[in-house]
Amino acid sequence: MQPNQQAANAWRILFLLFLANLFNFFDRTIPAIIIEPIRLEWGLSDLQLGLIGTAFTIVYALAGVPLGRMADTGARRKIMGWGLAAWSGLTALNGMAWNFWSFLLIRMGVGIGEASYAPAANSLIGDLFPAHKRARAMGIFMLGLPLGLLLAFFSIGAMVQAFGSWRAPFLIAALPGLILALFLFFIREPARGAAESMPVSSAAVQQPLRKVLAIRTFWWLVLAGLAFNFAAYACNAFMVPMLQRYFGLGLQQAAMATGVIVGLTGLVGLTLGGWVADKVHQRWANGRLLFAALSMLVACLCSAWALTAGRIDTALFVAVFSLGWLFSYNFYTCVYTAIQDVIEPRLRATAMALFFAGLYLLGGGLGPLAVGWLSDHYAQAAMQAAGASEMTEAFKAVGLHDAMLLIPVALLLTLLALLQAARCFQTDAVRMREGLGGAVPA
Repeated sequence: MQPNQQAANAWRILFLLFLANLFNFFDRTIPAIIIEPIRLEWGLSDLQLGLIGTAFTIVYALAGVPLGRMADTGARRKIMGWGLAAWSGLTALNGMAWNFWSFLLIRMGVGIGEASYAPAANSLIGDLFPAHKRARAMGIFMLGLPLGLLLAFFSIGAMVQAFGSWRAPFLIAALPGLILALFLFFIREPARGAAESMPVSSAAVQQPLRKVLAIRTFWWLVLAGLAFNFAAYACNAFMVPMLQRYFGLGLQQAAMATGVIVGLTGLVGLTLGGWVADKVHQRWANGRLLFAALSMLVACLCSAWALTAGRIDTALFVAVFSLGWLFSYNFYTCVYTAIQDVIEPRLRATAMALFFAGLYLLGGGLGPLAVGWLSDHYAQAAMQAAGASEMTEAFKAVGLHDAMLLIPVALLLTLLALLQAARCFQTDAVRMREGLGGAVPA
């Protein structure tokens, strides 16, 4: 294939990967939006609501490691195609759940399907684009996250209102995913390491997990991802009900405001952030990680101020929190590409699966659960402080709002881990390139 044809093929594949990523995040966001109708229908506590997200992410994390290893040794297009078909079908089944436990078990199945996608897609991007273009390519791929969230938060409330049921969005969301799965089966995959400057061996890697876990930068990035996903999943799981309870918004208004916070901001953050990340990487070897750390500082300060300011104007809360969340999106373009820079091509899907296991098992899994538990605890404390004998929605509003202060704390921990990763990044990047036999840039 000629260079121009290779480039065109790379961008076509990236577009398909972006679309699948969009449906990935659209499907997983639905429960966060319709969580209040589910709570009221089945009489659930905030801890149970958090358990829905936690069960999904734990299964996602555990299933991702073997599926990631399969993506390093098998056909990535098949793994992604079957995974997308499975999670889309199970999403439709979620709309037919008859109680809390059936809903929970089906969400766990969705988690297995979605776990097949990210490691294989990230590995594919590493083979499609050279190092100096990867942050931009990763930024385009990760646009599926904010666009998926934006589409979900701006449309699902309207779907619930139009059909008079929280079940309708699950059924509607399944169809486009099933269609897109067919296209993934026809992707023309590049060879492993095709985008590297030196040839990459096709021999099997001995002790792959041990080799990945021996890289110091990778460990710090896993810790950063753990803390970041704690904040991100806590925000995604509880922002809509917090805006409903604490600021008194309706479901559709709260969903749209959350869409601005976690969705619209990502369009700017990932597009502009990917370009800036590539520029600073060309100037400083660890520039991407330093840029990510600076971004986490802004995100931490903005989210902390918005949550400690009390019952301020809703528009002001959304504006300040959105500014912080815009900067938080630089995590994806900087950290995901930094992993590609320190992991050899034959191990990238395995590394991403391990990375996601840490993110989701201990980060995304704990975030909603911790906030849900703390929300119930603070609500109970508020009720006792008021001398009331009965739990009311007002106490639940205060409890959830105060519990979400865990978000800026987690962002601060992300910042500290990124600074540590930046300290050892260059050494690990040089070691990876020397292992391929390539020249190491100054």
